[in-house]
Amino acid sequence: MTDDVFAAGFMDDYFAECDEHLAIVRRLLLELSAAGFGEPGLRPTVDQLFRSFHSIKGISGMVGLRDAEALAHHLESYLRLLRDRDARPTEIGINALVACVDALERVIAARRDAQPPPAVDDVVEQLEHASTLAPAGAELAAADAAAPDRQRRVTFVPSPTLLARGVNVDTVRARLREVGTIVDAAPKIVGGAIIFEFVFAGAIDEATIASWRDDGIVVAEAPPPAGAPLEPAADSATPVGPSHVVRVSLTRLDDLMRMIGELVISRARLDDALTHVETHVPPVEWRAVQENVQVIERQLRDLREGVMRVRLVPVGELLRRVPFVVRDLTRDSGKRVRLDLRGQDTEIDKFLIERMMDPVLHLVRNAVSHAFETADQRVAAGKPPEGTLTLAASSIGDAVVLEIADDGRGIDEAAVVARARTLALDVPDPPLDRALLLDLICRPGFSTREETDRASGRGVGMAVVKTTLEDLNGRMSVETAAGAGTRFVVELPLTLAIADALIAHVGDRMFAVPQANVREVIELDPAALRRIERHEVAPFRGGALPVLRLSDVFALTPRPGRVLHAFVIGAGADVVGIAVDRISGQREIVVRSLDDSLIKVPGVTGATDLGDGRAVLILDLAALVRRQAASLRGITEAAS
Repeated sequence: MTDDVFAAGFMDDYFAECDEHLAIVRRLLLELSAAGFGEPGLRPTVDQLFRSFHSIKGISGMVGLRDAEALAHHLESYLRLLRDRDARPTEIGINALVACVDALERVIAARRDAQPPPAVDDVVEQLEHASTLAPAGAELAAADAAAPDRQRRVTFVPSPTLLARGVNVDTVRARLREVGTIVDAAPKIVGGAIIFEFVFAGAIDEATIASWRDDGIVVAEAPPPAGAPLEPAADSATPVGPSHVVRVSLTRLDDLMRMIGELVISRARLDDALTHVETHVPPVEWRAVQENVQVIERQLRDLREGVMRVRLVPVGELLRRVPFVVRDLTRDSGKRVRLDLRGQDTEIDKFLIERMMDPVLHLVRNAVSHAFETADQRVAAGKPPEGTLTLAASSIGDAVVLEIADDGRGIDEAAVVARARTLALDVPDPPLDRALLLDLICRPGFSTREETDRASGRGVGMAVVKTTLEDLNGRMSVETAAGAGTRFVVELPLTLAIADALIAHVGDRMFAVPQANVREVIELDPAALRRIERHEVAPFRGGALPVLRLSDVFALTPRPGRVLHAFVIGAGADVVGIAVDRISGQREIVVRSLDDSLIKVPGVTGATDLGDGRAVLILDLAALVRRQAASLRGITEAAS
């Protein structure tokens, strides 16, 4: 093995290990943001942060990445200062930690992408300033004594030793009632340990605080105000994975999936070959052949699903940056936003996680910048002063659904129409069709904001979201109501490598349609079709179904038949039927993407080989419908 190959492999390990440590760091920073350093359950959190930065410093020094080594050293020094002084991180300190971690990520990413390193002097200066402001534990206790009515957070960690001494949660409750008032109390699990947390108001001196600490009772800083934008996820204290986990390069998994794809094609060729010899084999022997073929097919599917599971990672990896983005934007704007993260354990392909990071952050920035009102505006509108931004993930069949919803002001359709007309776009008066509204706000350069800021106003964010989703064979919809909020729904395939598809025929051509994109398959009687405004409609569940013939889209000559088959896609007013001559069955296909921009066509996501050596196009029916959206719009209403 050459030195260059060894060095490249070593750097891959370095980047992977840094990613793991930085993921841990972000999770732990959420815990620090939600509670004071003095809590006994959070001291291990600071120790874990210290160890992660120490590890990054060490391996960065090994690969010669001095900027990362120096940044990690400064972070490590700040945490050591807090620990040595028995101090608690202030809001300034938390902000400095977050800024330095962002800079550390950028430095490592620049090395990975062979780009010039970013400047880090400002964040280092910010961290050094925070170090000079870190209050010692004695100073905090004195401040508490000077403010007898100030609410404090008191935590108690039970243990067998304390229980043997007669110190339990009832003992703590009695002590607090002797010197003040218990405002709130609740048990909590942090780092796998149970602690009891009290919100307490009353006069308490430094001597009492010191004596209680020996009994596992710690008085921390005041609880964060209601509506603090940064809260840890429910599972944020979950320990890091077991030691038997093996780190595997995504490139190797791609190679393995490619080989499985070749096996899928070879099995399809075997099926075709066997059909030619079936008549020459006695029935008894043929049954044995069929049984073996079915066993191989089942084992191959199990192998495919096993490799897919290896590629899947929790969608929480995608959402881990969101709390920091919200925290940063709300601090600058003065808005109050509570973040609600759901379904973080939902799994998705690692490749999709990496590609969807920027689109999700764009949607979040737009929500905070455009959607949410200030606290005064919300109160005047009869809303709570704090807005709620919900990010939810769930699995539906072979697809993953991401929802980004807010309870803000909703999309101003009048402003969207006005902006569209200034760009010489022909749009109707409000209310707009939801598909048209989404298409307008996703146009490059389209923005209703006259002035740009850090979060929005350039008109590129939503265009990035749309382009990325089209590349990933995903789709997005929007729901909005004036004064009630906006909800974006993003649907993504679970993986992009191998998929179950329905095989459609139009004339002498075959097409593959991913099954995840199809709502249902129906038969249509050609005699029952009616033509309205140059399009056909068919009766469907008591209403009218706009029908788009695939033969018309691709200018093919259809084969006449007694019935047509149609793929039904969409829902509600957006439902459309894509008619084909016939559907011959379901096949497992290997997706070969079309990366050459000269041959990419809207509505065609790739190609596959069904085993006979012929290339079969893979269709994106939703994209085909979007191409016809202008002419299809209003057909259903006209038919009814």
